[in-house]
Amino acid sequence: MKGGVAVQLSVAAALADPRHDVTWIFYDNEEVEAERNGLLRIARQQPELLAGDFAVLCEPTGAVVEGGCQGTLRVRATLRGKAAHSARTWMGHNAIHDAGELLTRLAAYVPAQPWVDGLQYHEGLNAVSISGGIAGNVIPDLCTIDVNYRFAPDKSADEAVAWVRDYLSGFDLELTDLAAGARPGLDRPAAAEFLAAVGGEERPKHGWTDVARFAEVGVPAVNFGPGDPAKAHADDEFCPAWQVYSCRDALLRWLSPEEEIA
Repeated sequence: MKGGVAVQLSVAAALADPRHDVTWIFYDNEEVEAERNGLLRIARQQPELLAGDFAVLCEPTGAVVEGGCQGTLRVRATLRGKAAHSARTWMGHNAIHDAGELLTRLAAYVPAQPWVDGLQYHEGLNAVSISGGIAGNVIPDLCTIDVNYRFAPDKSADEAVAWVRDYLSGFDLELTDLAAGARPGLDRPAAAEFLAAVGGEERPKHGWTDVARFAEVGVPAVNFGPGDPAKAHADDEFCPAWQVYSCRDALLRWLSPEEEIA
């Protein structure tokens, strides 16, 4: 993300009179629960800053345009048992053992790969954390499992929640986070102009980004920034310098007055 910030700062410094009226926005808390999202805070407190015809999110995309984004939700499954001394197993009920059925169901999930407005998305349903146990000599009476569902933008947030509750029916589920996705919208005139300026072949955004926040207020948006999204959260995560320059030059082509482009 720092690579994307560098791109924006460089372009802002280079263009005293851009071809389009530009608002540069920098904010915190993008990869946390939706309620803590910095752009959501701006939308609530200064919505006029988000008014516009088009938005570019400098998310890591490998310096190509990625359209739309997946939605995301998290649920917490709570499994309850009965505590007992582990030497007297029959007097208790092991909540952790009950997790087996849920984990088996998650492992059997076959990801949907729908096409949405010409781009193919790849969904995901995963256990992302598990907790349980009291001590080494106690049968655990509680186990919780956090499950993350990344859904394609052909589903609404409510439809995604209903799908998860149906797929994991029989378990006690608490919804802990929810953010809708966004359709690509690359057929919108402003998006088409941007694609023509930066070049390359568009692809879907696998992950949630704040293009969804702009979609909610009717502003078409795309993801375009340096950094390989496949390296996100990996031990060797890095941002190639050439992609920083490539994105900067592409934004300059898009924003520079026509006489300067010529």
